[in-house]
Amino acid sequence: MGFDGRLLSNINVLAAIVHSGSFARAAEAMGMTPSGVSRAVSRLEAGIGVRLFDRTTRAVTLTDEGRRLYEEISPLLAGIDDAVNLVCGASTAVHGRLRVNVDPFFSGRMLAPHLTAFLERYPGLSLELTVRDQLGDLVSEGFDIAVRFGQPPSSSLIARKLLETHTVTVASPEYIQKHGYPRTPEDLIQHDCIQMRSSMTGLPLEWEYVSDGKIIPVKIASRLLVNEAGTLLGACLAGAGIARIKERGVKGLIAQGRLVALLTDWSGEKFQLYALYPSRHLAPAKVRAFIDFVVDMLRSEPNEAMENHFDTRAE
Repeated sequence: MGFDGRLLSNINVLAAIVHSGSFARAAEAMGMTPSGVSRAVSRLEAGIGVRLFDRTTRAVTLTDEGRRLYEEISPLLAGIDDAVNLVCGASTAVHGRLRVNVDPFFSGRMLAPHLTAFLERYPGLSLELTVRDQLGDLVSEGFDIAVRFGQPPSSSLIARKLLETHTVTVASPEYIQKHGYPRTPEDLIQHDCIQMRSSMTGLPLEWEYVSDGKIIPVKIASRLLVNEAGTLLGACLAGAGIARIKERGVKGLIAQGRLVALLTDWSGEKFQLYALYPSRHLAPAKVRAFIDFVVDMLRSEPNEAMENHFDTRAE
């Protein structure tokens, strides 16, 4: 199929639909009518001989063929955008809209206090931050990048490891004063523990510890089950029980004496933080800028703003 300007124009329409999530919003973003967007997609589908979107009255999703096409053309469009920006000058190289997919713990405990600094650093950039438990499909949902804890999925996504942290067992001083310290993991059966429900399986997460390289499963007594890290931390700070939380998000609270680290001779499970982006080529300038910012943020010690961002206190 010979190249012409209409092909590139229609491909830009496809990208706009993916980014915005609907034909109507894509039309608004591109200054077109909804019927014009629909005709552009029809011309593109007719030109390449495959259906690119499944359309219902409620949603528009990419077909498998549409997803593969978008995976291939997305980095190329970003490369064109970067090339134009470089010619215009470095001050405007990072601009436009950046759609980021993050998990609740990273967003609330680590990223949120630094968003102002990021936006001030890149005044030409607007940020759309989506916080949710599941990664979903970055390509079909039009995300530029995800930053999430856990093992990356087996996919075409590029994964860059940013951080490794492990869980710590903590309780409030008020809880310790009332109930005492657990001296071994086995003692937890005598304490009130706050349990998290897995977002992947829907089941309560099991507690395990590592000693001398051996994994030790532990039975706990739990009357409180939650499915969100902010609630877990708030309840723990208020004295509701013992919790296991990623260390990086509570180091300052432990240093301030608002939480007490328990069972420090037993290691908790490790968690890796990854940046994931749907490109097999050079990432767009705005994606590289966000990754670099997060790396700089993680290299610095957690500051007072980060650790006090979630300031639930027992009344």
